[in-house]
Amino acid sequence: MRTYGDLFRAPEFTPLFAASAVQTMASTVSGLALGTLVYTATGSPLLSALSMFGASFAQVIGATTLMSAADRLPPRAALTALAVAFGIGTAVMAIPGLPVWALFAVLFCLGLIASLGGGVRYGLLNEILPQQGYLLGRSVLNVSVGITQILGFALGGLLVKALSPQGTLLAAAILDLAAALIAYLGLARRPARASGRASVAATWRNNVRLWSSAPRRYVYLALWVPNGLIVGCEALFVPYAPEHAGLLFALAAFGMLAGDVLVGRFVPARWRERLAAPLRLLLAVPYLIFIVHPALPLAAVAITLASAGYAASLLLQERLVALTPADVRGQALGLHSSGMMTMQAVGAALAGAIAQYTSPALAMSVMAAASVLVTVCLAPGLRPDRRSDEQIATPARR
Repeated sequence: MRTYGDLFRAPEFTPLFAASAVQTMASTVSGLALGTLVYTATGSPLLSALSMFGASFAQVIGATTLMSAADRLPPRAALTALAVAFGIGTAVMAIPGLPVWALFAVLFCLGLIASLGGGVRYGLLNEILPQQGYLLGRSVLNVSVGITQILGFALGGLLVKALSPQGTLLAAAILDLAAALIAYLGLARRPARASGRASVAATWRNNVRLWSSAPRRYVYLALWVPNGLIVGCEALFVPYAPEHAGLLFALAAFGMLAGDVLVGRFVPARWRERLAAPLRLLLAVPYLIFIVHPALPLAAVAITLASAGYAASLLLQERLVALTPADVRGQALGLHSSGMMTMQAVGAALAGAIAQYTSPALAMSVMAAASVLVTVCLAPGLRPDRRSDEQIATPARR
C-alpha cells in the first residue's frame, strides 16, 4: 500500500477518514469560539488557554481508568456514541449566560470521554489497513486534521464575527452529530478487538505492560512532552494577536499538513530514522524568535515552519506500533493519544501561567526552549539500535 489511491480503496477507510475530519472541524470551531468567549469574559490568558486545551487534563483520568475499553468495545458503536456525546456537550456550552465554571465542568466531562476516542479510532485503522499501510493511513488522517483545522479556524473566525461565540458553538455541535451519522452509516459492524470486560484493573494491567519496556517509554515521552510544550505556545495565539489568532492557528495547521504530507508520502523508509530527531527540533526552534516579540509576518513564518515538525510524531507512532503486541495496540495508541492531549493541556496551563505574569511572547519563547531541552535529553533513548524484548513481527489484523 504505497499510494493514496490504494488507501482510499481499502474498505471502511473513507468513512473513517470522513468522520474523523468532520469531528476535527467541530472541535476546531468550538475551540476558537470557547477561547474567544472566555478571553472576552475574563481577560485572562491562562483561562483562555485552558478553555481551548484544558479539557485534555481529564484524559489522564480516562487513560488510567477507561482505556481498556478501546480494545473491548465494538468500534462503530463507540465512535458513534462519542460523537453524539460531543454534540450534546458542545450544545450545552452554547447556552447564553452559562458561568465560566460551568463551561469548564462540561469541558472536563468531554475530555474524560474523549480519552477513548484515539484508541478506538487508531485501533480500527490498524485493523482496516495492512501493517505496512499504517504510516500512510495515519499520515492521511493527520493531513485531514491539518486541512480541517485550516478550514475550521477560518470558518470559526467568520462565525464568531458574524454570529457570536454561542452561535459558533451550536454550529460545532451540528458538525459533531454529522460525524456520528457518518460513522454509523459508513463503518461496518465488527466485534471488539479483545475479549473480556473493560475495567480499571485491565486498564492498569495493560498500561503497566506498555510502560514496562524502556524503548516504549522513550517513545511515549517523545510523543507527549515536546509536542505538549509547543501546543502551549499555540494556546497563547489569542492573547498574542487577538485580531489575527484565527490566521495564526490556520498557518500552524498548514505547516502541520505540509510536514505530514512530505513525511507520510514522500520520505523513503531508509531516511525516516535520520529525519526523526531534526523534525523534533524543528518543532520548537522557530518559536525561540518570540523572545523579541516579532511582528505578525515574521511570527507567521516561524509558526508555519515550526508546525512542520509535528511530522515527527508519525515516525514515533510507527515505531510504537512496531514495539507493541497486536492485542493491545488499540490501548497503546489510545494511551499515546490521551497522554499527548494531557501534556498539551499541561503545556497550555504552563504557558498561560507564565504569560499571566510576564507576556505571551516571553512565555512562548520559554516553552520553546523547554521543548528543545527535553528533545535533547530524550535523544539517547531513541537511537535506532534500541530494541524492546517485546518487539514482534506479528502483522496487525485486517
